[in-house]
Amino acid sequence: MSNFLIKNVQVVSSESITTLDVHISNGIIQKLGTGLSVEGNITEIDGTGKYLFPGVIDDQVHFREPGLTHKGEIYTGARAAVAGGTTSFMEMPNTVPQATTQELLEQKYQRAAQVSLANYSFFMGATNDNLEEVLKTPADKVCGVKVFMGSSTGNMLVDDEGTLENLFRNCPQLIATHCEDEATVRANTEAMVAKYGDDIPIELHPDIRNTEACYLSSSKAVALAKKTGARLHILHISTEKELSLFEPGELKGKKITAEACIHHLWFSREDYKTKGKFIKWNPAVKDKSDRAAIRQAVIDGRIDVLATDHAPHTLEEKDN
Repeated sequence: MSNFLIKNVQVVSSESITTLDVHISNGIIQKLGTGLSVEGNITEIDGTGKYLFPGVIDDQVHFREPGLTHKGEIYTGARAAVAGGTTSFMEMPNTVPQATTQELLEQKYQRAAQVSLANYSFFMGATNDNLEEVLKTPADKVCGVKVFMGSSTGNMLVDDEGTLENLFRNCPQLIATHCEDEATVRANTEAMVAKYGDDIPIELHPDIRNTEACYLSSSKAVALAKKTGARLHILHISTEKELSLFEPGELKGKKITAEACIHHLWFSREDYKTKGKFIKWNPAVKDKSDRAAIRQAVIDGRIDVLATDHAPHTLEEKDN
């Protein structure tokens, strides 16, 4: 039985930062107050000068298990999360094999139950031809359904119009989308290959996966959600233009929400000069104006969630 009393710690909430004592027993906060005294066998911790934050929930991670465990596992990812103050994670389906059946999804849950040091949930993966399987997903267990409306890592592109509409219309869970218009990305890639061959300068990555590619796809997802009443969450917004699709203000009551990732809040196009392939992401890091607009959208509530999109690679892979 664990019994702790943290004294004089700065407790951070959404409303304030307050100096308090915190009593924790068996991993559950029992009481907050000042001048607390607890009887029995207790470990007292001096929190003077330190801050106590609520555990972070990261709604987008890639822990690479199964199939890609040379660069990450559920155990190592969860351990790193907890070390950084993240106590719950939601993991994506583009592993090997991809979590696109109920059986493969359940295997992730069983593995996490054995090794995860954090609370967990996993996204079911959608493809062009597994709609029936997706609709079996238990709403009370799974955090959502992941839809790649533009291809990225792994072959999970969903670009069939009928499949998309049926999914949005019939799926009771949250639908989380990676939004980049595939036709635009392919056309831009072909133009770059015609000009540069296989040696496309890395700083042109945001011109291949450009603003138009992102907006075309995000606006399609929002239109589908409004048409069907689906609960939509658009992942890793990277452009100023996309922000016009979202409503500012409190999260409560929204059926369409948006996420920003740390890298799109931190880096900009200029950083390719020094960081090169190490800041190559999909969607791409874009202009300073995009970064500034996303930061403002965090403040005014058009961005509802901050996430990491934690996705480990080896140095050799990243430098490929």
